Amino acid sequence: MAPIVNQLTVFGLTALLYLLLGGHFWRTRWSETGALPASASAPAWERAAIGATLFLHATGLKLALFQNGNMFFSFSLALSLMAWLAALIYWLESFRARMDGLQPIVLLVGAVATLLPLFFAHIRPIPHAHAWGFRLHFLCVMLAYSLFMLAAIHAVFIRIIDKRLHAHLPSRRMAHMPSLLALEAVLFRILAIAFAFLTLALVSGLLYSESQSGTPLPFNHKTVFAFLSWIIFGVLLAGRHIYGWRGRKALHWTLTGFASLLLAYVGSRFVLEVILQRI
Repeated sequence: MAPIVNQLTVFGLTALLYLLLGGHFWRTRWSETGALPASASAPAWERAAIGATLFLHATGLKLALFQNGNMFFSFSLALSLMAWLAALIYWLESFRARMDGLQPIVLLVGAVATLLPLFFAHIRPIPHAHAWGFRLHFLCVMLAYSLFMLAAIHAVFIRIIDKRLHAHLPSRRMAHMPSLLALEAVLFRILAIAFAFLTLALVSGLLYSESQSGTPLPFNHKTVFAFLSWIIFGVLLAGRHIYGWRGRKALHWTLTGFASLLLAYVGSRFVLEVILQRI
């Protein structure tokens, strides 16, 4: 009972901090009535507050994932872990690139994902969790998913700014945000790194599956959607490099690829764990 109580406390407190920080960044970065930040870079206390929240989120994930010497997983923990990694990558990236304005969306996603394990507590033990092949595959998958999640959030953010500009609704807030070209450059840098990790995830999954069962990856919906998303993102990056794709076309391809990637694992586990009640 104690580990469950600890998880409830940590995840609940983490979600509250995400929401409080999200509200702060909304008032200071998007609301037209709040005071503008003194400079383009975030104050040190804001970075520290996000870092502390990420540490608390990581503590809750550790309590949920590792119990009694075993590793457990579920679709809700997968989303929570992806959201944590995405927020962590965003936080680290904000030290070297201007990412202002994206905080409310990232923090809201973090709050929702943190609460999911509390409402969907169906977990299952992971066999062969100590095998190096599985660990390599799991690491590549989680990094790829989290980077693509961050790219999808980034794409939504760019779309919001683009719509406001096309509707001739500029504001004093937008004058303090990065340009669309700068945001698109960051988006494609994230996509390129994520695509590399997705490629490694597919290759490591192929090798791990063959070493464990003597056969390559099984032909099922998870494999199909994983390779479909790899093709989508590959075409997007090739289109960017060859034809200079940008704008709405790039955003639509990004969101389509991420949706396909979610269906590969999270969607299937949601159906099994929540709808069919099978672990």
